[in-house]
Amino acid sequence: MEATRPAAPRASTSLTVDPWVSINTVRVLAMDAVEQANSGHPGTPMALAPVAYLLWTRHLRHNPANPGWEDRDRFVLSCGHASMLLYGLLHLSGYDLPLEEIRNFRQWHSRTPGHPERGHTAGVEVTTGPLGQGIGNAVGMAMAERFLASRFNRPDAAIVDHRTWALVSDGDLMEGVASEAASLAGHLKLGKLALIYDDNRITIDGSTGLSFTEDASRRFEGYGWRVLHVADGNDLDAIDTALAAARADSERPTLIVLRTVIADPAPTKRNTSEAHGAPLGADEVRRTKAILGWAEDQKFVVPEAAYADMGRCRTHGADAQASWQAAFERYRAAYPADAADYAREQRGELPAAWDRDLPTFPADKGGVETRKASAAVLQAILPHVGNLVGGSADLAGSTGVGQKVGGAFGPGVAGRVVHWGVREHAMGACMNGLAAHGGIRPFGSTFLVFFDYMKPSIRLAALMGLPVIYIGTHDSIGVGEDGPTHQPVDQLPMLRAIPGLVTLRPADANETVACWKVALERRDGPTAIVLTRQKVPVLPRLATAADVGRGAYVVHEPAPAPRAILIATGSEVGVAMSAAEQLEREGVPARVVSMPSWELFAAQPRQYRDQVLPPAIPARVAIEAASPFGWERWVGTEGAIVAMRSFGASAPAERLFAEFGITPAAAAAAVRDLLTRSDA
Repeated sequence: MEATRPAAPRASTSLTVDPWVSINTVRVLAMDAVEQANSGHPGTPMALAPVAYLLWTRHLRHNPANPGWEDRDRFVLSCGHASMLLYGLLHLSGYDLPLEEIRNFRQWHSRTPGHPERGHTAGVEVTTGPLGQGIGNAVGMAMAERFLASRFNRPDAAIVDHRTWALVSDGDLMEGVASEAASLAGHLKLGKLALIYDDNRITIDGSTGLSFTEDASRRFEGYGWRVLHVADGNDLDAIDTALAAARADSERPTLIVLRTVIADPAPTKRNTSEAHGAPLGADEVRRTKAILGWAEDQKFVVPEAAYADMGRCRTHGADAQASWQAAFERYRAAYPADAADYAREQRGELPAAWDRDLPTFPADKGGVETRKASAAVLQAILPHVGNLVGGSADLAGSTGVGQKVGGAFGPGVAGRVVHWGVREHAMGACMNGLAAHGGIRPFGSTFLVFFDYMKPSIRLAALMGLPVIYIGTHDSIGVGEDGPTHQPVDQLPMLRAIPGLVTLRPADANETVACWKVALERRDGPTAIVLTRQKVPVLPRLATAADVGRGAYVVHEPAPAPRAILIATGSEVGVAMSAAEQLEREGVPARVVSMPSWELFAAQPRQYRDQVLPPAIPARVAIEAASPFGWERWVGTEGAIVAMRSFGASAPAERLFAEFGITPAAAAAAVRDLLTRSDA
């Protein structure tokens, strides 16, 4: 590309209005906001302003007056550091984002945080910033559109018909999650998905030549994508043509490789890494404004022509939504039951009596694998919850999600069973997109140890408050012979550290049923259900969703009053029950508490927490076949923890529990020791 390029307003032969006032307004707002905040990324918004303008005003179906319109096109700014690009577009086109919020960029309580946040700013579909995640989100959104269109559209009525667009950067394409998601999108032939790749060849450290010299076009062609090229990020006609071509292809996803110059038209910092993540500086801003024909010493100037130009989005959006609403009313008249299901699922509500076929399990010392109990629950739920969509990362038989309801989601088809392949990163990111799209309840499964691969996506699901369900099986040293690489001793503390995530580790088959009920009824955040590979006893007390919903409850109460409390989760509740039996034979009454969820228990009123764990009983022993990290919160300074303090080993599960001391004898001994010390 040329080393310099004029950036003054230029007319386009294919457009009826001169767009450059609006484009340059976006550039100036980005410069001014970053400069005032003394923090941010001005260069990418400046480079992408032309393509963003054309997408926003000519190709993206959206209604600024109703950002939640169900059949809008979805837009993802995967390169979330370029947030001022999105904020400028939202402000100018009439979303609820006043100019004062642009002035308050990156400030306390502003609606213009450093990276876009879902639920915080009108018009932001997903929280982006961790690179590559937005690509996975966009793939999930395109999957959601296909599923809902397949489920609800009729030959004479299409109420789901929209596209997903994403702006992505060099950094996005370098991240592994993007490769996984793009590979899956190509396999699935998601023709209503388009990525616009900002090929500016600059990263924070300098030129991409330092680390990224692959031919991204050929990579995506290998994935099965259609690849288009635009050689000049300021060539409006070429950009417009490429966007139109992307809209016209419904057989495969499209990558538009757009060659841009970062910070164009800044005189000295354009095409340099200095423009990536820092203000341009007052002098550079003045000189750039002079090039653009802007008032050099005035800040946050928005010409009325820009408002008038981009304000057309409100008119076009209102017309598009009105047309869709009329079509939906015709659909409602012709297909009232389907219309009611569609509207209810868009609200995130479950159908009436969805849980009527949930199983119950009789007490059984021989036990049931909680992963198999989960499989039974899923089979009971799927016929009644028509928008429950998910699968596994190539482990369906092991994780219990080899469901027979709904068919496979594959190339050109939209069943309910998703074969994610060995792509845990993509599974997590795409599930976020499915949930953020609306109308879908996604779930995904893998071995708990591989939640390491999904951690960034789980964190973002919690940050966004998305009701994603994660199923993690093979949850402890009970994995057995596969050894320490597959024994997740550190995953539970990791999950419990994520704000907004509820982690459920059921003690038996009936608690597993209750965990699923709790997970499906949650609408304000993600839930992880952690399950055993090995059989665990089915306890005499039939757990309910109310029990699990409180996070912890008493499963065994001795007579007389307890002198000690055994607290456990998952498979170790059975260990605690056996330890209590031993102690009671010795005349030491011990209460057993199942604590399937730390988070839900911590949220209970103090009165309830004190009922379950009375402060007057300091002799408490926690039992969990995982890292002891954090258990001090529940056992106190005078308690003890029976847990793992290594990565495990390769051997049969029974031998491992014995060798590592996760046993009734060890738990009983810990209680005796505490009582001896307290009596001394």
